Parts: sequence; C-alpha cells; structure tokens
Amino acid sequence: MNGPDPTPSNPSQSPPSGGIVRGLIKLMRLHQWSKGVFVLIGPLFALADGKLQDMPRAELALAIGLTFIGFGLAASGCYIFNDIADVERDKAHPRKRKRPLASGQVPMGIAKVFGICILVASSVSVLGVPSELRIWVLGLLILYIINVMLYSGGLKHIVIVDVLCLSTGFVLRVLGGCAAVGITPSTWLLNATLFLSMFLAFGKRLGERRHMGSEEAAMAARDVQQHYTDQMLRMFVVVTGVATLLTYTSYVQSRHADYVFDFVSRQGSLDEAFGFNLMWVTVAPATLALLRTITLLMRGRYDDPTELALNDNMVRVAGLTFAASTVIVLWIHLKPA
Repeated sequence: MNGPDPTPSNPSQSPPSGGIVRGLIKLMRLHQWSKGVFVLIGPLFALADGKLQDMPRAELALAIGLTFIGFGLAASGCYIFNDIADVERDKAHPRKRKRPLASGQVPMGIAKVFGICILVASSVSVLGVPSELRIWVLGLLILYIINVMLYSGGLKHIVIVDVLCLSTGFVLRVLGGCAAVGITPSTWLLNATLFLSMFLAFGKRLGERRHMGSEEAAMAARDVQQHYTDQMLRMFVVVTGVATLLTYTSYVQSRHADYVFDFVSRQGSLDEAFGFNLMWVTVAPATLALLRTITLLMRGRYDDPTELALNDNMVRVAGLTFAASTVIVLWIHLKPA
C-alpha cells in the first residue's frame, strides 16, 4: 500500500507558512464546525412537525444560531487544548505534524491563552438564548466541554471508552439544539446520532492505521491504537455503520403516515393505496455516503471521516443530496394539505 511517509520531519527543516494570527485561525479548525449540523437536526424536524409554531421566528433563529456558534467555539477551544496535550505525538504523524503547535507556528503560551478565551466566548455566546431555555443550553455546553476535556485528559487512552466519549459529544450537540428551542429529542434521533458518531470515530481509528501504513506508526501517534486491531476496527466500523442505517431506515418507516404522498384523491380524501413515503428517497444517498466512506477508510485514502466528507466528491454529492432531499421532503410536509 502506498501511503505518506510516517517518519516525522524536523519542523526546523520545514518552517511553517504564515504568521501567528494565521496559525491561531488554523488552531480553531473551523472546518470542524460542520459537525454543528447536529445542533440543527432536532429543530429542523420539530419545525416540520409543527411543534414550534408558537415561537417567534426571529427568536427561533437567534436561539438556534447562538447555540450553533456556542458549540462551534467550544469545539475549537477544546481542539486547542487537545493539540496542546498531543503536541509531541502530533510531530510523529504525517499530517498532524503540520498543525500550528506541532510545527512551531504558534507558541504554546499563546495557544493556552487563546484556548481559554475561545471557551469563555462559547459560554457567553449562548447567553442570548431565551431566558427560560438559557440555563439548559449553557449546562449542556459545559457538559460538552467537560466531556472533551476528560477525553483529552486521559479517556482517549482507554479502548472503547475513547469512542463513547467522542460520541457523547455529538449527542450533547443534538440535546443542545433541542434545548435551545424547548423540545424533547426523539429516541430515534439520539440512537441514530450515537451510532453515526461511533461509526465516524471507529472509522477514524481504522483510517489512521491504513493511512499511516503500519500499526507501529499508528500507535506512535495515538496510544489507544495498541489496544485495537485491524480486524476489530473493521468489525466495529461495519457494525456501527449497519446500526446507523437500520436506525435511520426504521425511523423513515415509522413516519410513513406523516410523509406519505398520495397520487389519487377520491371525494376530497387521499387514497393511501397509491401513496409513497417521500422520506424514503433520502435512504439511497445516505447509504451511498456511508458505504463510500467505509471503502475509502479501508483503502487508507483518508484518516479522518470529516475531512473525507469535505474532500471526496462522491461523498460530498451524496451528503448534499441527502440534505437537500430531506429539506425538500420536510418543506412538502409543511405545506397545507
């Protein structure tokens, strides 16, 4: 297998490009804010179900927007402290050694102060959420930060616990989005979020081993890799991937009565015998994106499913198709009969 040379380079031989400001922006990993879409899922489906009709639209948009920003800033701040903890190991990674701290672009002291400021800003940002909901959003945001800090502080070295810890972060995002608009998340949503985030985390572990070319190189970059094997990770990726699809397709089936589109009308009532569950059209792109991700991770093309989703054209098209078709179906569902 052809892959990047896992041998670490000397940062002094490859001086980082750009100044400290550019390095601080890179430290925030703004592309990871794409995970904030989990904040939006609950409110989006609640809107389609007519559960937020009494909430003024401006207040609704503000609550969701501030919660999205709050979790995005919290993620950026936690990434900074995770990079601080992993700086020596990142130097041994073919991609991570180019990060601002590992390459020497940003001094450690400045990174610590910047990380604290970002975390404070994340907590302040959610104070604009409506007063009766603010305490719940802030509490979930603090739980999210604590969870990630515990992960960085040692839980990431414990097999399986590391993945559950990462998955909890996604679930907390979902809960935060629901709390921002005062709705209760469905069990379907929480289950799908848990399985999908576990799939992404196990996929990242497997992708690292494939991308770096050997178990030894992967272990040098991440301690917990010594407790995993290729066979174990392949099994976990497939199991969580299948669980994600089964959970989502079961949800689609359970909502047949809500999303059915009837082609024939008789005496003012729709004939369900000719009906079709429009939400089913989202299953195909979801399946394509998930199976394509597994394929590329197995081949070692990427070591991070998030970057894969942003850079692989097929996954990107499948993801956009899934999102667009979901929004269209929800919009049709919103239209008066």
